[in-house]
Amino acid sequence: MTTPRQSLGHPLTRRRFLAVTGLAGAGTLLAGCGGGSESPGAEPAEGDGGASGYDGPNVELAFWNGFTGGDGPFMQELVDTFNSEHPNIAVTMTVSEWADYYQKVPTAVQSGNGPDVGIMHIDSLSTNAARNVIVPLDDVASALELQAGDFAEAVWSAGEYDGQRFGIPLDVHPLGYFYNKTVLESAGLDPENPPMDRTSYEAALESLASAGIQGHWMSPHPFTGGLTLQSLIWQFGGDLFNADGTEVTWAEDPAVEALTWMVDAVNNGWSARDVGQDADAIALQNGQTAFNWNGIWHINTLKEVPDLQWGVAPLPNIGGTDAAWAGSHNFVIMRQRTPDDDKLAASRVFINWVSQQSIAWAEGGQVPARNSVRESAEFEALPEQAALAQQVDYLHFPPAVPGIGDVFADFNQALNEAVLLTKEPAAALSEAAERATRKLEENADRYEG
Repeated sequence: MTTPRQSLGHPLTRRRFLAVTGLAGAGTLLAGCGGGSESPGAEPAEGDGGASGYDGPNVELAFWNGFTGGDGPFMQELVDTFNSEHPNIAVTMTVSEWADYYQKVPTAVQSGNGPDVGIMHIDSLSTNAARNVIVPLDDVASALELQAGDFAEAVWSAGEYDGQRFGIPLDVHPLGYFYNKTVLESAGLDPENPPMDRTSYEAALESLASAGIQGHWMSPHPFTGGLTLQSLIWQFGGDLFNADGTEVTWAEDPAVEALTWMVDAVNNGWSARDVGQDADAIALQNGQTAFNWNGIWHINTLKEVPDLQWGVAPLPNIGGTDAAWAGSHNFVIMRQRTPDDDKLAASRVFINWVSQQSIAWAEGGQVPARNSVRESAEFEALPEQAALAQQVDYLHFPPAVPGIGDVFADFNQALNEAVLLTKEPAAALSEAAERATRKLEENADRYEG
């Protein structure tokens, strides 16, 4: 996952973001339902599953992903290096827009022409597992001796569905706090010490307003407003769903408080009204605003803006609890009509190798999921990524429920109505929760049938 708009050097368009979060259509509905362990191709691996490398006959692996933007060359470089070090494994990487990717993969798997290895976002794992697109990876984790302690806890746990593991995490990409130092200084604020709690943050917004600057533009769109609202709900002590993802909880008091805080920013003049898609990010770059909550992938975009004086930090704690939204890219192995043991073993070697070498991936604007890489001196030498990695212990992911992305359309409608001042926050959230609850019930029948 990368930034929101290609015209700004942002490889994630709004369409791609909606697809990634499940809002542009499921595209993962294969004929078969049920748990992957009962279907061909999910049997445990023989031997050590690739832990000691691959010494079998030459194999070719098809590796598909959606890294069409600035992150793509970093992954291609990793693939090229892997191929040079493993002469008996030839990995070919095929890249397409994420929206197209999530449409193509299930169809290709169903027809017997799917890739061997792929990347999926963590909130897509359960849906694709339920539809038999991907196979369980417990044997991979066991063979490679991968354990919970090797990875950030939240992302490791989020890779499981129905008692089985379906993803090996490559990274986490959290929401971060970007600030324009020049704008802060123009309002008499310390550009090297941005506000990090509610009191100081609101005081800074007041100072900026007095200087004629709307300090934090609140987006009414899924990107970045939806990610901001999710983070705030967790900060105010709430959640989006109950623990097993069977009930919507975003109409409760913490969520109302969170959305009200965003709306108050508009009413108080701290934010522009009717902020357009990506306008909040552009305003930061142009010196029209001081603060922008955006994804870690935004780091490399800002580095390309000449003479821009900016900084990045963990999200300010507005609600009283440290929390931040994050996504994650996970390695998956696709279901095959006729599993090839050599390809399966080679796939495990490839996944493990890239995971171990993911410092190169971090340079593309990500936080490595693997603790040993994230805690290395090489990663600490990436100050911006390291700053956002401080959030790793309080990142949040959606529950592993098939079709969970579908309900975010209602969540984001509530955000849009409230921030555009067409509906009160409590009413918008309540009505959205009712619609989403019906979708959860429909999905339970749909995916378990």
